[in-house]
Amino acid sequence: MDSSKQETNQKKASKTMAKKEAEEFQFVVYNTMTQQKEVFKPKTPGKVRMYVCGVTAYDFSHLGHARAAVSFDVLYRYLKHLGYEVTYVRNFTDVDDKIIRRANETGEDPISLSDRYCKEYNIDMSDLQCLSPTHEPRVSDHMEQIKDMITQIINKDFGYVVDGDVFFAVDKFPNYGKLSGQKLENNRAGERVAVDSRKRNPSDFALWKAATPGEPSWDSPWGPGRPGWHIECSAMSAHYLSFKFDIHGGGLDLIFPHHENEIAQSCAACEESDVSYWLHNGHVTNNNEKMSKSLGNFFTIRQITERYHPLALRYFLINAHYRSPLNYSVVQLEGASDAIFYIYQSLKDCQDALLQLQEEIPNDGKPARTTPDAKECISKLCNEFQVKMSDDLSTSLILTGAFLEALKLVNNLLTMLKKKQQKQQRLLVIESLKEIGKEVTKVLDVLGLQPPCSYNEVSGFAYYTMLRFMPSVKVLTLKMMNFLLKQVLLQLKEKALTRAGLVEDDVIRLINERAEVRRNKDFLKSDQMRAHLQAKGIALMDVGTETIWRPCVPVQQESEVVPSEGQKMELPQDYHKGGDPELKDKLLQKCSGYMSTLKQMIIQISSLQRQQLLSLFYS
Repeated sequence: MDSSKQETNQKKASKTMAKKEAEEFQFVVYNTMTQQKEVFKPKTPGKVRMYVCGVTAYDFSHLGHARAAVSFDVLYRYLKHLGYEVTYVRNFTDVDDKIIRRANETGEDPISLSDRYCKEYNIDMSDLQCLSPTHEPRVSDHMEQIKDMITQIINKDFGYVVDGDVFFAVDKFPNYGKLSGQKLENNRAGERVAVDSRKRNPSDFALWKAATPGEPSWDSPWGPGRPGWHIECSAMSAHYLSFKFDIHGGGLDLIFPHHENEIAQSCAACEESDVSYWLHNGHVTNNNEKMSKSLGNFFTIRQITERYHPLALRYFLINAHYRSPLNYSVVQLEGASDAIFYIYQSLKDCQDALLQLQEEIPNDGKPARTTPDAKECISKLCNEFQVKMSDDLSTSLILTGAFLEALKLVNNLLTMLKKKQQKQQRLLVIESLKEIGKEVTKVLDVLGLQPPCSYNEVSGFAYYTMLRFMPSVKVLTLKMMNFLLKQVLLQLKEKALTRAGLVEDDVIRLINERAEVRRNKDFLKSDQMRAHLQAKGIALMDVGTETIWRPCVPVQQESEVVPSEGQKMELPQDYHKGGDPELKDKLLQKCSGYMSTLKQMIIQISSLQRQQLLSLFYS
């Protein structure tokens, strides 16, 4: 069969399977409006319309912004995986008090300043593997829609004009508070709700603000001015999605007053306004306090990605349920980085093996034949993925369990390939590797953890490959994936060196020095050198006669170094009182050897595996 036709058939089969999975596993989401999980049913079968509140662009974005973006990117990807046609709208607020204040401080035009930070935000989103939304509207480009909605609200007696300002009359909307359960008096000043004696009710909020000197303004029926904060999302969501759509999302802090006010505005403008599901992600905290610019306790995305790979940050963000609070932790970031390295190294080793054995892989179009273990592993991975994702996007539970078992089996199969086997058994192992790798890659794709692929990388690699030889599409795909995996692994190692304050030449020099120490049988010093590097996040692995290095979670050196094989432990002075001293010495030497072996094993396994062992221990 022609390879391109085969690939097309595989894609069709994949979409069919995804639709079947959607029918078997009902997708359930937690709806803030009803305070319960509900089966997701879009208003139009096969199509989903989703609006997510974006950032107020006046500075570099922080981890809280990253979490919201990644959470809804996972939702976007999963909906597409299920076969839905998704219209995803995420706005930019580029007209706001904070932007104006920052522009006055820097002497910039507010719209230009915000435009610059919108672009910086999109760079961060690209680094974090967030897919571009269908639409990214800005307030400054939608003044007509905003003014039209305010006019509708006034005409229906939900809004009133005072000296060029327009306010929403919350007393006119009896369902105010139905999303949050908050009472009107909680709509306090300091939460973008100004104290103003001209208001009929202190909880009334601004739809339009009259122009003041030194601020951008637009003409309107009520005089020059600019929109209030809340009206923009009502107007833009209605413009792109209509007044009825499926999902409205944002951070937990937006439930009140922002989303509450949106509901009031939209329903006032159009009685039939209806959002089926309200989804909200939890906060990122720092020392258990919400991370925010106003509190000054935040880290920008750039600050983190200077030291950690963006994929590690994404892993960190989805390694907790999107609705739960997530406490910023260097230890967790280190663990996330180590997990990504383990995943990518396993996949690269798998790709390396498949490339070398390409001629042995059957290409007859028949279903792949795998080992019983591989078949069970794939079935368990697929089932667990759908069960967990369909249960309100439980991403944290997907990254353990069957997923880790699949990676472990990949490594076991790679070990089997190094041994002599009968041809039929060897083919089963090869096919098993290919199929497990395929399923693992599908999971990573939905989670947004696939290797990043820029145009320059693709075009450069493709050109180089075509110059060397003209491979089949399948081989080219394998080589491309292998190339991208290798790039990420190199980047992860570079970030680890940065955190350790080292360059690779430093590590190579220490490896050579340690090799000399080992030749002199000074195993205690050898272990100390290894421990010194491990404390900096660099693990040395002795593979045969060669020593290689990889990143690891930094391990604090203990006050006492475990003796190497052949080294005796220091004993208390009264140790020889009673018993057979000679027998004790023999047992102690043997134990010290076991301890050394155990220590090497602990050093060489990934932190992901260590965490798994600990979780089993504490369960």
